Amino acid sequence: MSGGEHRWSKVLPPVALCALLWGSAFPGIKSVYLIWEKEGLHPTAVDCWWFAGVRFTLAGLMLLVVARQPWAEFKATPKRALLGFGITQTFGQYLLFYLAISAASGSLAGLLSSLGSFWWMLLGPLVGGVAWPRPAQWLAIAVGGVGVAVAAGSEKSGMGNPWLGTALLLGSTGLGTLGLVQFAALKKTIGARAATGFSLFGGGLGLLLAGAGSFPKAALLMPPAAIWLTLWLAFVSAAAFSLWNHLSTLHPMPLLAGYRLLIPLAATLESMLFLGERPGWSFATGGVLILGSLVASQRLSREVPAA
Repeated sequence: MSGGEHRWSKVLPPVALCALLWGSAFPGIKSVYLIWEKEGLHPTAVDCWWFAGVRFTLAGLMLLVVARQPWAEFKATPKRALLGFGITQTFGQYLLFYLAISAASGSLAGLLSSLGSFWWMLLGPLVGGVAWPRPAQWLAIAVGGVGVAVAAGSEKSGMGNPWLGTALLLGSTGLGTLGLVQFAALKKTIGARAATGFSLFGGGLGLLLAGAGSFPKAALLMPPAAIWLTLWLAFVSAAAFSLWNHLSTLHPMPLLAGYRLLIPLAATLESMLFLGERPGWSFATGGVLILGSLVASQRLSREVPAA
């Protein structure tokens, strides 16, 4: 089987499934925020973190229940490395992300999830032993940066603070990418399900601690509709994260980074479908610049420079 056929048959289907699952999380989270607003609640940072903590604690428990030998793998794994994985992939990433999606539209947050691929080009050489981007790739990154600015600038007033949301998403995707890199050092002693389960559960507890001030109004924050959405979001985290981390044990991370563009596409389209968002032509222009620069940088990474 050729390399191209392998990517289409072995990589694309599971990555597309991850994209669809993660894509549904953007309108799902935003829908919970809208439920709160309809109930007269204006979400604070503490409320967002408490909500995230509930979601990820549940997701971690779901995975630990179905993992093969989670405690045996936990004992065999360096605790400091596992703690770092949980801090970056779950706690730190979503401490920023849940604030970001309260400040930006679901469409913008979905589109900017593509920043993880740019982060890989920057973090890969530092911690993953990957070659530094070539001049043409740096140009593609710069074009992507222009696209981010155009997309963020297209947000209408009244939808929050898109520039704050963009800054928070930049930090969130960076931590998520660093978490994936850290998992590479764990996979010799712990499987994807167990590692992801402990990461989600531990990170979820940390987020619950950060949002502890919202426990007294838990009943107000979790009407029936919000409960069902939270359960779905917990399943999304358990399924998508474990599958993505498993894929990272089978395929090179630069290859997976190239397929990440499916995630912002799914997230943006699902936000438009379920939230009724209509971003406009400026947003579309920014999206074309971002996704086009990603495609170009990935193609350039596969080309071998002349000697």
